[in-house]
Amino acid sequence: MALITGKQRLPSQFWVLWTATLINRAGSFVIIFLAIYLTTQRGFSQSAAGLVIGIYGVGGAIGVTIGGHLADRWGRRPTALLSLFCAAALMLALGLARGPAAVTAAAFLLGVAAESARPPLGAMIADIVPGPDRMRAFSVYYWAINLGFALSSAVAGFAAQAGYTTLFVGDAATTAAAGLLVAWRIRETRPVVAAPEPHERGGLRTVLHDRVFLGFVACNLLIALVMLQHMSMLPLAMISDGLPPRTFGLVIAVNGVLIVAGQMWVSRLLANRRAAYVMPVSAVIIGVGFGLTAFAHMPLLYAGTVLVWTAGEMLNAPSNSALLAGLSPVAMRGRYQGAFGLSWQLASFLAPTLGGLVRDARGNTALWLGCFGATLVAAVWSLLAAPARAARVTALTEDGLVKIEL
Repeated sequence: MALITGKQRLPSQFWVLWTATLINRAGSFVIIFLAIYLTTQRGFSQSAAGLVIGIYGVGGAIGVTIGGHLADRWGRRPTALLSLFCAAALMLALGLARGPAAVTAAAFLLGVAAESARPPLGAMIADIVPGPDRMRAFSVYYWAINLGFALSSAVAGFAAQAGYTTLFVGDAATTAAAGLLVAWRIRETRPVVAAPEPHERGGLRTVLHDRVFLGFVACNLLIALVMLQHMSMLPLAMISDGLPPRTFGLVIAVNGVLIVAGQMWVSRLLANRRAAYVMPVSAVIIGVGFGLTAFAHMPLLYAGTVLVWTAGEMLNAPSNSALLAGLSPVAMRGRYQGAFGLSWQLASFLAPTLGGLVRDARGNTALWLGCFGATLVAAVWSLLAAPARAARVTALTEDGLVKIEL
């Protein structure tokens, strides 16, 4: 498999990671339907279901931190393999859990295992793909993620009708299959750095003192708080409007289908754009989409809102990944990937928890209009910070640590 733009061909190792990710995502049934599963099959209240999903996010925050550290110290490949195989086993454990304590504990451990794979996989792509090709590579990789998501979203609703056990078994099987492919075809990609620069020797402490990078992470946190409402509060809002779980599966599949159909065009659109300035534009579009959800009560209207915020997501994801790679010193790619992943994992806890509280106290309208406000804050912040981020990437490029087009 190859994608050619101009004279450049993405490396074969990249395509192995692409295929493994597609397999894994095509079976990602459980997280999509976890809120519905907990409320309809396990008797959890909406707030309790949101809390369990949030606990998954807490586990994920620990997982990306551990995964980033191990990716730099132990290696990308062994860290990814440990994460994938443990996640497959814990997916089955969550499906077998019955009491509230057991369900919560299984969700926490699954979060640790599943999310610890993100830093080594992201670092592998940065290791494998040359700087000038990373925007394109991350766009194609993001396409695989969403092709799998579209498949899993459409199939999961039908699989749930056959029994929720099918969801857990299928998810575990595809996660294990992805791990086997990585074990078979991927070699270790961690660069050998003979003498790390002084700013690379402080480990996580160095990351936490990088103000430009932390500002980037904070902006992403605001956007992630909004984006992750589609996994927790959106299905509950649709259930409240009398729509069945199958309808949610089909509506959310619009997200993956649109990305699959249009991401290659977006990749060409972004080729000559500065990633630091794409983020504020994408934040506004995402906010408009989620804000319009306040006025949606029928399937077609819900699908329309998904279409709008998906357009913003298509701009946001590859440019964010490219900017992350540009802000990361070579010897600390895993830890920078892990620290960035913390924003998503913190959002995994806060988004359903805060979303559930706001929805219970103020209703759907306040929740979705609040999402719009949060993205506006992120957009303004990103626009003001863009020059400093571009300067930081330029400094790393001049040091020969990273070469990437912003």
